[in-house]
Amino acid sequence: MVETQVLEPDAGGVAEAAEILRAGGLVSFPTETVYGLGGDATNDRAVARIFAAKGRPSFNPLIVHLPDVATVSRFARLEGEAERLADAFWPGPLTLVLPLRDGGGLSPLVSAGLPTVAVRVPDHPLARALLAETGRPVAAPSANPSGRISPTTAEHVLAGLGGRIEAVLDGGPCAVGVESTIVGFDPAPVLLRPGGLPVEAIEACLGAPLLHHAPDAAINAPGQLASHYAPEAPLRLNATTARPGERLLGFGPVEGATLNLSPSGDMVEAAANLFHHLHALDAGGAAPIAVSPVPDIGLGRAINDRLRRAAAPRG
Repeated sequence: MVETQVLEPDAGGVAEAAEILRAGGLVSFPTETVYGLGGDATNDRAVARIFAAKGRPSFNPLIVHLPDVATVSRFARLEGEAERLADAFWPGPLTLVLPLRDGGGLSPLVSAGLPTVAVRVPDHPLARALLAETGRPVAAPSANPSGRISPTTAEHVLAGLGGRIEAVLDGGPCAVGVESTIVGFDPAPVLLRPGGLPVEAIEACLGAPLLHHAPDAAINAPGQLASHYAPEAPLRLNATTARPGERLLGFGPVEGATLNLSPSGDMVEAAANLFHHLHALDAGGAAPIAVSPVPDIGLGRAINDRLRRAAAPRG
C-alpha cells in the first residue's frame, strides 16, 4: 500500500507529478477522454506496476501519451495515412497504432511484445503540461482496475486505485467521457476501437471507409477484451422498459429511469455521463441494470461498444 496524494492542477502540482513519474512512480492525470494511469514508458518497473495496479492482462497493450506530434517520430514511424490523421486530429481523442521505431527506448511491456505501439497526443492542457514537464513518454491506460468502469473524475480514480498509486493530478471532470478512438494500419486504416472521435470524421478525412477489426482476431490494441468496463451488476441491453427488480439506465425521453444518459438524446451528453452513471449504479447495489437502446451512430458507437463489453459474459 502507498499513500495516494491528490495534487492541485497548478504548476506546483504538475512539477510534483512529473517528478514522481521520472522516479518510477504512478500518477493518474486527466485527459479530454478519461483519467489515465501514467507511468514512465521507458521504465520496465513502472510499466509493470501499471499492470499490477490495474490487474490488467499482460497481452493488452498500453497507449503511450506524448506532448506533441513532433515527439512521436522518436518512438514510432508516422507516415502516409497515419500522418494525415495525426495532422487532422492531434491533439485529440484519437490513438494510432504505428510501427515501433528501433532504438526508441520504450519498454517492451508497453506494446505487449508486438512490433507496433499505440500512440496519442491528448488535447487537455493539464495532460500536455505534465507530459512536457516529465520529458519522457508516458504509458497511460484508463485509471481503473482492469475490466471495471473507466474514471472521469479524480474521485473515481481514488475509489478504484487509492493506495495502489502515488498520486492523482485533479483536473476536474473529463469533457469527452469515453476513451479515444483507435485506428491501426494493416496496411489499410482499420477501426480497432470506437471512441471519442466519431468514425465518420475519420472516414471524411481519409476519403474512404475504415476497415473493421474482427471480434475474434488477435488483440493488438487496448480495449479489445470482450468483457471490459464492467460494473458488478449484470447489464441487459436494448431494454425498452425495466423488468421487476431491475434499474433502468435510460437514453432519451423514457419513463421510470433510475438515471438517464441524456433525457434529450444528446450523444455528447450521453458519452460524458456514461461511466459516471455506471459508477453511480454500481455503488447503488447489485440489482440488475437494464439499458435503453442507444443509436449506433457517431459517439453512439463508442457508447454501445462500452456497454456491450460491460454486458459480456465474464470468464
